[in-house]
Amino acid sequence: MAHHTLKNGYSQLAGRINLMPQGAPASELLFKILSVLFSEKEANRMALLPTRPFTAATAAMNWKTSEIEARIALESLASRGMMLDIEDEKGKQIFCMPPPMAGFFEFSMMRVGTTYDQKLLAELYYRYLNVEEDFIKNLFAGGETQLGRVFVSEPSLSEENCLHVLDYERASEVIKTASHRGIGTCYCRHKMHHLGKACDAPMEICMSFGGVADSLIKHGVAHSVDVAEGLDLLDTAIGHNLVQFGENVRESVSFICNCCGCCCEAMLAAKRFAVLNPISTTNFLPSVDAATCTGCGKCAEVCPVEAMGMVSAGDPHNSKRRKAKIDTSVCLGCGVCAKVCPTRSISLVAREKRVITPVNSAHRTVVMAIERGKLQNLIFDNQALASHRAMAAILGVILKLPPAKQIMASRQMKSRYLDYLFSHVKV
Repeated sequence: MAHHTLKNGYSQLAGRINLMPQGAPASELLFKILSVLFSEKEANRMALLPTRPFTAATAAMNWKTSEIEARIALESLASRGMMLDIEDEKGKQIFCMPPPMAGFFEFSMMRVGTTYDQKLLAELYYRYLNVEEDFIKNLFAGGETQLGRVFVSEPSLSEENCLHVLDYERASEVIKTASHRGIGTCYCRHKMHHLGKACDAPMEICMSFGGVADSLIKHGVAHSVDVAEGLDLLDTAIGHNLVQFGENVRESVSFICNCCGCCCEAMLAAKRFAVLNPISTTNFLPSVDAATCTGCGKCAEVCPVEAMGMVSAGDPHNSKRRKAKIDTSVCLGCGVCAKVCPTRSISLVAREKRVITPVNSAHRTVVMAIERGKLQNLIFDNQALASHRAMAAILGVILKLPPAKQIMASRQMKSRYLDYLFSHVKV
């Protein structure tokens, strides 16, 4: 009976989470995770919140309570990283229900010694993400547009390459231009630490930016750093051959993780589901000079997704000689291999087809919703009492999409209004 009650107590919250483009497939493991993170009362309340940003007044109306009580409850959730507490452009307090990833799964482990049983959470997360697989497959391989993208390792760029790398493709530029910079404990390595499987890469190196960082810093989930400290941490990450994996947007990047190939979920997903291209790559690929490659294997050792391997060099005078070979279908284009090559036999060359990065989080969210068949959830959020402004923002994104994506949106909505807009509005 208790087993059945646990499922019923958190199933509504799971249903709410799954209205987001980045959902979380319901399972007994998910219900157990939610039961550690939320009381049943909190779960019931969270299930009634909009998926888009909202005010304490909206929460109070949905919960049928006073605005003061709603604000206290929301700030309590934010203090544990289960809610984002941000200010809009007018300085008004706005709350946002984060997705599981990148969101409250990570936030629950970004601060050591919280009220959570983090060892239990680590075990549950590992089983849910690495054993059941449905969540990771759905998150990283559920559509063409991905949650995250790889930043190129800047020390690996030649002078010529530097001319072709845009500012949004540089992690250093994100750090320099962010309004706020927060640093927290790496969720992935913290989780693996509790399982006895963590590597020796730095732990305090998970980066957040902008409004997300402001909320996490305000509630002690992350600590604030200035530009110089942020760049020093980036240099530390690069020195440990970690891959910079961040939000897949050009503007207002909210997070950059510094990933290893053994602990980090994004890199593990890239290895397990490589054929589905679960991570948006850089615009580069490594090129190996077979004439100077000594076959030392250092490039293969540091490759986080096992895209670099060693094969016979075909030397008739030395049958044991090896050379590096890249699997371009798997390669992320991070450039870590070029950085560690002692003979500089690996250089970065431009991909034949340039990778397109969504403009901002609204653009990415709408496209992900279309590709995953969840556009109607984004538009018709019955908890949000959507304003004309919010609707106009969504439609504005849709109208700027390629025709193929517009057709997908129209089919999901079965909307004559959308069809009319697509055929008459010029953007």
